[in-house]
Amino acid sequence: MTETPAASETPSASEAVPAPVHWKVVVDSADPHAQADFWAAALHYAVEDNSALIERLLELGALPGAATVEFHGRPAFRDLIAVRHPADPYDPDSGTGLGRRLLFQRVPEPKTVKNRLHLDLHPGAHLRAGEVERLKALGASVVREVNEPSGAWVVMKDPEGNEFCVN
Repeated sequence: MTETPAASETPSASEAVPAPVHWKVVVDSADPHAQADFWAAALHYAVEDNSALIERLLELGALPGAATVEFHGRPAFRDLIAVRHPADPYDPDSGTGLGRRLLFQRVPEPKTVKNRLHLDLHPGAHLRAGEVERLKALGASVVREVNEPSGAWVVMKDPEGNEFCVN
């Protein structure tokens, strides 16, 4: 026989375990669309298609045409665009990913100092050299190769100079 906990033993709503917070990584960039193309190819992600949302906003007059550009033959926001993991869910009405995402936003100033946050890509040690060559062909550059007792990796820069590592 299972006993029902007393009312004083049942967790209240304020004591309930909170749901994890949804997040995305936002990257400042001079050309968000070029960055989205690079990182979508680098990560095998999909560039988000927000064209249905943009068309609705334009029709309603809630978005000026100057806030949009044509990107891959469809309307896109001029100053931001995201890439998402292709297996993660997304909102079909807006095209916005609901899982792992990188959002690129246009900023006026160039990158001037080392990143405080960076991505580590993990293709596997036996695939590292090939992955580095693939990323170079996409527009990345090698900063240095690291070989320490704690591990080996290659520090690279994306086309706008943002550092990332290939482990």
